[in-house]
Amino acid sequence: MDEVAIRETFAASIATKQRLLTQCVPSLQRLCDVAVATLRGGGKLLFCGNGGSSCDAAHAAGELVGWFEQKQRRAYAAVALGQQVPTLTAIGNDAGYEHVFAREVEAIGRPGDLLVGFTTSGGSRNVVLALQRAKALGLATAVLCGEKRGAALDHSDVAVQVPSTNTARIQECHLVCVHVLCAAVEQALGA
Repeated sequence: MDEVAIRETFAASIATKQRLLTQCVPSLQRLCDVAVATLRGGGKLLFCGNGGSSCDAAHAAGELVGWFEQKQRRAYAAVALGQQVPTLTAIGNDAGYEHVFAREVEAIGRPGDLLVGFTTSGGSRNVVLALQRAKALGLATAVLCGEKRGAALDHSDVAVQVPSTNTARIQECHLVCVHVLCAAVEQALGA
């Protein structure tokens, strides 16, 4: 990759984040409000996603259970689904990969919890089924996705749709959203 291509990549990332800022602040604020209300009410935050989005889910849970910017605070109840390899492979083998997150939601999700799915396409079947199962069990639901209209939107109380169809740009924006969410939780709940 030459210098021009590197600069073009940075420019595209910045431009996508500018569109995110212009178009998505109200939905991101709503997600933060629901997450804070969930934790205040004694619920937990469940996160799921595939591939790089699985990393975003784990990152979000890790920042909340550990700490983000406030080093002297209690741990917040957050779990990244799909991180236990034996569970993931058993469910995938026995029921099909599309059920890996829904089965975990069924095991640990309770009314008063919030499931947040990450899917750049908005249509990842296992995320969609997890959102459906969460709603059936009385959980609040949210999705972080791209601009395409995917089935995940039909099963989400809150949707943050990054204005892009480029997977890398969407994931970069999802990371910013994770950091905003973590900062909002820490600001609202403190120690």
